[in-house]
Amino acid sequence: MLKPKTRWVVRDSDRHKAEQLASELNITPLAASLLVNRGFDSASSARFFLFGKDEFHDPYLFKGMDIAVKRIRTAIDEKEPILIFGDYDADGVSSTSVLMMTLKDLGADVQFYIPNRFTEGYGPNEAAFRHAAETGIKLIITVDTGIAAVHEANVAKELGIDLIITDHHERGPVIPEALAIIHPKLPDSTYPFRELAGVGVAFKLAHALYDRLPEHLFEIAVIGTIADLVSLTGENRLIAKRGLEKLKVTKNIGLRAIFKIAGVDPATINEETIGFTIAPRINAVGRLADADLAVDLILCEDSEEAEYLAEEMEGFNKSRQSIVHTITEEAIAEVESNYPIDDNRVLVIGKEGWNAGVIGIVASKLVEKYYRPAIVLSFDPEKGLAKGSARSIPGFDLFQNLSTLRDILPHFGGHPMAAGMTLKLEDVAELREKLNARAFELLTEEDFIPVTYLDEEVHLDEVHLSSLDEISMLAPFGVDNPKPKVLINNVEITNIRKIGSEQNHLKITVNDPAGNLDGVGFGLGAVVDEISPASKISLIGELSINEWNNIRKPQIFVQDIAVNSWQLFDFRGQKRINSIPSTVPAENRQIIVFNKQYVEKMNSHLGVETICIEDAEAAKAFDGYHKNIALVDFPPSKEILIHLLKGKEPARIYTYFYKASSDFFSTVPTREHFKWYYGFLLKKGPVDLKRYGDDIAKLKGWSRETIIFMSKVFSELDFVTINNGFITLNNQPQKRDLTDSKTFLQKQAQSALEKDLLFSSFEELKRWFSNIIEESVEIEEEVKQWI
Repeated sequence: MLKPKTRWVVRDSDRHKAEQLASELNITPLAASLLVNRGFDSASSARFFLFGKDEFHDPYLFKGMDIAVKRIRTAIDEKEPILIFGDYDADGVSSTSVLMMTLKDLGADVQFYIPNRFTEGYGPNEAAFRHAAETGIKLIITVDTGIAAVHEANVAKELGIDLIITDHHERGPVIPEALAIIHPKLPDSTYPFRELAGVGVAFKLAHALYDRLPEHLFEIAVIGTIADLVSLTGENRLIAKRGLEKLKVTKNIGLRAIFKIAGVDPATINEETIGFTIAPRINAVGRLADADLAVDLILCEDSEEAEYLAEEMEGFNKSRQSIVHTITEEAIAEVESNYPIDDNRVLVIGKEGWNAGVIGIVASKLVEKYYRPAIVLSFDPEKGLAKGSARSIPGFDLFQNLSTLRDILPHFGGHPMAAGMTLKLEDVAELREKLNARAFELLTEEDFIPVTYLDEEVHLDEVHLSSLDEISMLAPFGVDNPKPKVLINNVEITNIRKIGSEQNHLKITVNDPAGNLDGVGFGLGAVVDEISPASKISLIGELSINEWNNIRKPQIFVQDIAVNSWQLFDFRGQKRINSIPSTVPAENRQIIVFNKQYVEKMNSHLGVETICIEDAEAAKAFDGYHKNIALVDFPPSKEILIHLLKGKEPARIYTYFYKASSDFFSTVPTREHFKWYYGFLLKKGPVDLKRYGDDIAKLKGWSRETIIFMSKVFSELDFVTINNGFITLNNQPQKRDLTDSKTFLQKQAQSALEKDLLFSSFEELKRWFSNIIEESVEIEEEVKQWI
């Protein structure tokens, strides 16, 4: 048995609709099922999703768009200086770049301002607005920020500055007073699509200013759209599809410089290139310094300058990785020492000196490790403030729950799954206490078990190039259109091994009667040691096409593996008892010895606890349910082993069966052997076995132990008397069968047991144990049906 890392939940697909869709569109059942799962369950909706033309909504459907466009055009015509006020993440950087490119192209006198994360924090601030007024700014346009800037909007009004807010973040109870607010989620908004990223809103403003679709901005808009993890449906899907195609052939000098230094082949760019390569580098700049560098790079028109800026960005990214690693280790130590997860359903931790720019990443890593909401804070004792980032899990809406604590959170904002905040150091304990109180009310124990949602359970005959080519048509993948994850259930292993310089990855081939499939599991190398080669496994992951040397083959990127039945790990004859502590997983480990002589060695020398099972009663009392059982030495009888395992449903059995000498390969006397030996004693009279035992054995080519054994059997049957080594036939002994001797029966039983346990093949041994274990399981299943 091997437990999966998460709960696997397979979507309940509508098979009838999928079959109908497959027939109408002439696509594979697998692709049809994925479309139905995403809500495209009619031929028309599915066809439009896959092949439909780009249909962007009229930007003037935004409330306030006409006012914003009129004011901006007036500023352009009258050469008024315009300030774009952005944010320091990838969405904010791309939003700022989109509007800078638009307004410059339209002839505006425009500049941008992105606040410093460390000295100013998130969002508009009064000092920045006052400085803008001093430099003659009369119009400020925010991008990807501003919906919470109630005070700053009043400051702008006081300064005689017109403020246009473009944002997509969750709004608070009070909306700022601005000349215009372009936001898809305002209470009275009639805009058809509500899930735009900040750059998507900026793109729609550009759309209105150009009075046409700004094709050249797709390659910028796609960055923030994918990086900000918004729903990749509707207009976001259109932006992502068009943007990815534009990125592959971009002439933007700054973007090409990023591709070059990051080793990106433009022809292979997809949504993962942005999510794991481009966005982290852009974010790194804003996390460690001023995000201006990232905007300057995107707007750059000189290749040498672009190369210099890209190298600087790369340096920030490497520094960011190192800092994140250090803080993550410290954060984990803090949790383990002071905030045990049994008592903390929300982790709220902080420390002086933690870089405020990367604590959001650290919060994500804590969520990944402990699977509970996490807030990581950077303490500033001089100012008496704590600046933090939060990440959550399904079921705990961060924005909603933080909104109940506005009295101690003067500055916060975000989404259900992520948020940022600033609060007084003295209020951190109250934040922790109140959030935990809410979490204990809202979350159940099951909420803390990670879930992996799967699109489909597939059979290997469904995984072929045609179906995978069709699946790729669903891209780009992201929120609300996730990359399909599938379950492949109960298949055999053809090959499994560790790969990679550190042997930390997995290479596997699985098969069933319908075919086979190769797989790669990154970071799953350790699982190899927990899978018996003869086990049938279930695995989940993402299907893809492996292209190498012009050969295309289906493969799966394995994300998790499970073995649903008990497993046998066979170490017989390998003298690997010393490796038990490292071989048998410590969790649910039960190390069994049958002879007391091994207890001390296992406990003292190997430092592991053992259970000594010497008789049937101890075996019956043993609790082996779902345990990893190591059988160290050879059992004294088959019955003890049966009592040990029957009805216990072990997870794994590790067999060592150490035995100093073998009964199987020693001579087991037949009736003819006993007949000859009895005749010999009858002829020779009393014999001194101590003196002549070896000679008698050599006479027949037996061992001395064989002579001693037969003598003991004769004694138990009252055929002979043994006194001080002399063996003498009794007069007129009663006729008895050899099986009346306990010693004879034990010898036969041990020999037969050795044959079954020591000298059988792996398959025979597995079957031997299964007959014991599965008999009781079947009985238990029958009982369950009556409950």
